[in-house]
Amino acid sequence: MCHRDRKARWCLVMLAALALAACSDGVLRYELAPGEAGARRVIVPSKARDGQVVVSQGNARGTAGCRLDYLLYSPSAARRDADTLVVVGHGFLRSYEQMDGLSRRIAAAGLRTASVRFCNSRIWDGRHRQNGQDMNALADALGARRVVYVGFSAGGLAALVAGRGDERTVGVVALDLVDRDGLGVAAAADLDRPLIALVGPPSPCNAENNGLTALAAARRAKIHRIPDATHCDFEAPTDWLCRRVCGERPGGEQRREQIITAATDAVVALTR
Repeated sequence: MCHRDRKARWCLVMLAALALAACSDGVLRYELAPGEAGARRVIVPSKARDGQVVVSQGNARGTAGCRLDYLLYSPSAARRDADTLVVVGHGFLRSYEQMDGLSRRIAAAGLRTASVRFCNSRIWDGRHRQNGQDMNALADALGARRVVYVGFSAGGLAALVAGRGDERTVGVVALDLVDRDGLGVAAAADLDRPLIALVGPPSPCNAENNGLTALAAARRAKIHRIPDATHCDFEAPTDWLCRRVCGERPGGEQRREQIITAATDAVVALTR
C-alpha cells in the first residue's frame, strides 16, 4: 500500500492503524463445526456466489519460523481441480480478510485457494522476499502440484518472488503491483511463466505505478488497465482506513466487481 514519499510520516501513522485493523477478525464471521479431530473453526459463508465453497482456518510454519496463518477456500468435490492450488497474498500491513472476496470467487470457479496472512512484515520493513518464500512454504504445506500465485500491491511483489522461485508455478496474477528496491524487476525478468497484471492509475499508494517497470521486464506479461480505480478498489472488502489513506471515487463497488471478475478469469485461464 502506501510507500515512501513526502507524506511518509503521516502515512506510517495511518498504516499502524491499518495494521491494528488487519489483525482483527472483524470482517469475517466464525462458527464451530464438527471435524475429524473434534470441533474446528470455520468461516460463515457470505451470500456471494460461493454456495459451494467451504472456508476453514489453518496455519503453517513460515520460512523464518513464525506462524503463517491462512484461510483455505475449498470448492465442492464435483467442481474441484485437485492438482492446482491458488495462493493469495495481501497488501502491505493488510490481512487475508481484505482478499476474501477474490479468494471466494476463485474457489467458486473450482480452484482450491489459500489466502495467507504474512507473518514477517513490519511497519519499517515489508520483507517482501521472505513473504514470497512463505507463499512457497504454504504451497508445500498444502501439497500443491501446480500453483498460481496471486497478490495485491506488495503482495503482488511477493507473488512474483514466489512464482519465480517455484518450478510448480503455472503463472502469476498481480493486482496493482508495487515494487521495492528493484526486487520485482529482478523477479519478473527471471520469471518464465505467464504474468497477468491488473493495474490502476498512478497514485501514492501504488508508488506511482512503479510496478509497471517490473511488468516491462517480464517476458510473458499481459496488462489489463482499470481506469479510475483507486488502490483500495483492488481489495474486497476494503475499509474506511484504506479509503482514508488512498482515497476513493464514486463507483468503487462496480470497479471492485470488475476487478474480481477479471482476476478470477485470469487465474482460470492460466490453469487451462
